[in-house]
Amino acid sequence: MMNIIRTIELALKSLLLHKLRSGLTMLGIVFGVFSVIAMLAIGEGASQQAQEQVLKLGATNIIVRSVKPPRENASSQSGNSFVLRYGLLRADYELLSRTIPTVEQAIPIRELTKPCRYLHREMNCRIVGCTPEYRDINHLNMAQGRFISDEDRRTKDNVAVLATGSAQTLFQYEDPLGKTVQIADRRYTVVGVTESREASAAIGGSMSGQDYNTDIYIPLETMRVRMGDLNVDRRTGSFSAEQVELNQITLRISDKDEVVPTAAVIRESLALNHKDTNQYSVVVPQELLRQAEQIKVIFNVVLGSIAAISLIVGGIGIMNIMLATVTERTREIGIRRALGARQSDITAQFLTETMVLAGSGGLIGVFLGLLTPVAFEGIKLLAQEFMLEGGQATSEVGTMFLSLSPQIVWSSLPLAFGISVGIGV
Repeated sequence: MMNIIRTIELALKSLLLHKLRSGLTMLGIVFGVFSVIAMLAIGEGASQQAQEQVLKLGATNIIVRSVKPPRENASSQSGNSFVLRYGLLRADYELLSRTIPTVEQAIPIRELTKPCRYLHREMNCRIVGCTPEYRDINHLNMAQGRFISDEDRRTKDNVAVLATGSAQTLFQYEDPLGKTVQIADRRYTVVGVTESREASAAIGGSMSGQDYNTDIYIPLETMRVRMGDLNVDRRTGSFSAEQVELNQITLRISDKDEVVPTAAVIRESLALNHKDTNQYSVVVPQELLRQAEQIKVIFNVVLGSIAAISLIVGGIGIMNIMLATVTERTREIGIRRALGARQSDITAQFLTETMVLAGSGGLIGVFLGLLTPVAFEGIKLLAQEFMLEGGQATSEVGTMFLSLSPQIVWSSLPLAFGISVGIGV
């Protein structure tokens, strides 16, 4: 026991004689361990975010969305003018809701981007024509007032529910309830305001990122009567229009075990009304969740492997320094042997020095790795300031970045530390 303590004391004294060299040697291990923990934490956070977004879509839901084709597919075209007809039909909604027994609920949705105004304040909003069930299936909570009702649908009233962002931009410090907003060329009475909700990131390339905070919700029947199916864009020397009856149909299935078989039936049913099956896509969150879990494993392996390379490089750095140290201390080794030290004692001292270097670097790396979530929050604050100066593309990328939240993979701490000590030895 005394020999071990004495060996550790000698190793520490030797390392402290060359503080700068020892510190620089440890840096390779410090950054190696830190990068392993940080990379896995970021990967875990990204994968958890993807899985949460999929779960928000609903484990028993199936989402059918219209897909915009290229302009070349316009049904009528003349010079700079064209009309593009595509997407889901109201007949599709009737077919799916009435003929498939496992469909518990079908929710039709129409979306348009229109200028909205209150007094002198104006903004472009995503106008969502929907039914009362839209609130439940999209997990929207009310901050004020109420959501769209069946009575609003029946009477086709000009009523609107504002998302938090729309309400803040248009009304600022005023209470919006009971006031009227102008959407395109018509006025709508505000009956409710939804609570703020985080933007959803793109998932597997199947669902586009969506910011709910700039939405305005009106009854689907009101949108059809007031705005029609044709969305016209007039510019100098050109005329373009898109004709879409429905942008999305969300279907809630009675049993989660029936989701995948029902999706196959939905695809077959839609093919009856559409010659071109590329005009719509069927998204099954259950399948996306399975893909997200598989991607998570691959993501962690790739990121961990990349970070492990820096750890190996740090170990090679320690090996290089220790070899130089042995050559430098040849006289010391000879004196110790002459005084009776065995070869195993000399070897033990150098191994102890290596383990102290690698172990100290590993502990510092683990500590820095644990600070990854805190450091990431600081980086996100800086990114927010940068986004304010950037354009739309910067904003979209920034929204995805700001939604990331690293999650420490606790099993990576002893693993990275053990590898650092092992590589050092």
